[in-house]
Amino acid sequence: MSQADDDRHEIRQLIEDWALWRDAGQWSRFATVWHPRDGSMSATWFHGSATDFIKASREGFENGVSILHFLGGHAADIAGDRAIAQTKMTINQRASIDGVEVDVVCTGRFYDFLSRHEGRWTIVRRQPIYEKDRLDVVDPAATLTLDPELLGRFPTGYRHLAYLQTKAGFTVREGLPGLTGGAVEQLYADGAQWLAGG
Repeated sequence: MSQADDDRHEIRQLIEDWALWRDAGQWSRFATVWHPRDGSMSATWFHGSATDFIKASREGFENGVSILHFLGGHAADIAGDRAIAQTKMTINQRASIDGVEVDVVCTGRFYDFLSRHEGRWTIVRRQPIYEKDRLDVVDPAATLTLDPELLGRFPTGYRHLAYLQTKAGFTVREGLPGLTGGAVEQLYADGAQWLAGG
């Protein structure tokens, strides 16, 4: 195999490790996927350092917050010791809204800025792209009426996820990248600049 093939294999394994170790609550292993100094994470409910994200994720996990990730297709663009990886994913969250248990499934991509640090690939920055989502009641006999004003505050790509998280007490960020639009175009520009050494 070529060096590029080796790099792509290692990067894919890194992305899979992120999902498995985070969702399983294996926090010491999860910490190893991030760049030790510069790692950062953005999400609907969080923006900050990898260290703070691990702490917040652990606190949520220990308090029963149920957020799971599933991965799909993957591609990586590599330029020396830097890379941009895109991985199809779903975010699955279960919680109660107004006393009714629901599942929200959000489909999108993980957009990762990576660098080789001390001989191995690490995540420097992760920004999900939120493409579409849906909400289902867990009990088919249950009924739930959503507040259209609250639902309408958020972009199409993650409005149900944001609705659930807001109801659960999270402060949800607005204007995050979706399938199209200015936010995702800026993210792509940032990725191109990263690969160019900026």
